[in-house]
Amino acid sequence: MNVTKDSTSPTEVTLSVEMTAEEEEPFITRSYRRLVSRVRIPGFRPGKAPRSIVERQLGRPALIQEALEFMVPETLDKVLKDENLQAFMEPQLEILEMEPVSFKAVVPLEPVVELGDMTAIKLERQPVEVTDEEVNGLLERLQYDAAPWEPVDRPAKFGDLLSLNVHGVIAGEDAINDEGIDFIPDLENQSPIPGFSVYMEGMTEGQEKEFTLTIPEDHGQEQYAGKECHMKVELLSIKEKNLPELDDEFAKGVRDGYESMEALTDFLRNQLTEHAEHASNRQAQQDGLDKLVEISTVQASDMIYDRELDSLYEESERSVRNQRLDIDTYLSYIGKSEEEWREQLKPQAEQRLRTFLVLRKLAEDEDIKVEPEEVQAEIDSMLTNSGDSQDVMRQAFSTDSARDSIRSSLLSRKVMERLVEIIEGRSKSTESSTESSGETSSEPSQEASGGAEAAETDAVAEANETPEPEVD
Repeated sequence: MNVTKDSTSPTEVTLSVEMTAEEEEPFITRSYRRLVSRVRIPGFRPGKAPRSIVERQLGRPALIQEALEFMVPETLDKVLKDENLQAFMEPQLEILEMEPVSFKAVVPLEPVVELGDMTAIKLERQPVEVTDEEVNGLLERLQYDAAPWEPVDRPAKFGDLLSLNVHGVIAGEDAINDEGIDFIPDLENQSPIPGFSVYMEGMTEGQEKEFTLTIPEDHGQEQYAGKECHMKVELLSIKEKNLPELDDEFAKGVRDGYESMEALTDFLRNQLTEHAEHASNRQAQQDGLDKLVEISTVQASDMIYDRELDSLYEESERSVRNQRLDIDTYLSYIGKSEEEWREQLKPQAEQRLRTFLVLRKLAEDEDIKVEPEEVQAEIDSMLTNSGDSQDVMRQAFSTDSARDSIRSSLLSRKVMERLVEIIEGRSKSTESSTESSGETSSEPSQEASGGAEAAETDAVAEANETPEPEVD
């Protein structure tokens, strides 16, 4: 076997391999054994024709073509071992000649990552403060959630729960035809068409009203965009929230009950403080990671960047399809060709790959690992918090891919925590932090999300499991 190695980069090598007839022979024999059972040759039972007969009838090129499927990858594996090379991902192959077989393999090697000086990174943490206004805001949300809807005999106003019959005609077509739907008018409520809520204000029970609204240009259904919709609405009923007093009796009715308003208020303040601290830690992790990626040096084969771009493009395509759009319609809508859209995604793909490689290198340098029992503990925790859907989730977590995803998420969490420890000059934790328990995102950017809105939502959810009435 003649092997030529050409390397112009520490992250990529090109191998040219030319095989001899003797080296090809075992593969040709395997090819014959696969083909002989599939071809019909007069005078021989299926699978019994001698190789010479099969080769004469099909031609040697046919046997070689059949053998390429396993000949090239197995030969390349041997060459990589002989040359002491480790491919980072699947090489790019090109057949040069068929007789004798020769091929070229562009092999992406392990990327070269040099981490920047983490001790030189400065993190600016915002002080965690919970104001009385924030606590009172949560109390008002609990008060609203606990209040029943009760009928009222007055004109409708913003915030009421209305029962409506709605009919909408666009260009002579019945586009909206809903009976008895629930609707809460609000200036921020843009359904079904922006401006609809304004016409509801002041209506009385049993009243009918007709008006015309213009469909926004960016409407999801393109056939309606920019057109006028003639609306006919009948108001069936009006209800308002009857808010309870915020007193000790109210506190006793929240979730399992709090003995007093003071106890409930303390609980909400503690929850807000805890979530704010978690958000601060997650933001510090993301800021530290962003700065580390910025000051680190990453060398990787162009093939790896191209594969990452392919992956991101496929994810974007799936996202478009999930919105019930085909890719051609979407590209037409944003006014870009496929090549232009890929070019637009390129910086994001490069940043995502750099981030992954930096995290991977830090995990390697710090010897950070996730043990199987840690994965199981995370699954057990998620099952405990899943309520009635435990059986469904347990089935989902039974696959190797699901456990690998959880392991990857836990590893990312550990690495991010260790990064902040190094930046802030703290010693390595002996136990994994539990502050992010239950989060399974493997994307560092998602680890830093949340903020005040998520904190408020979670705090209310923990204080009161009574959901807000669902309205269209």
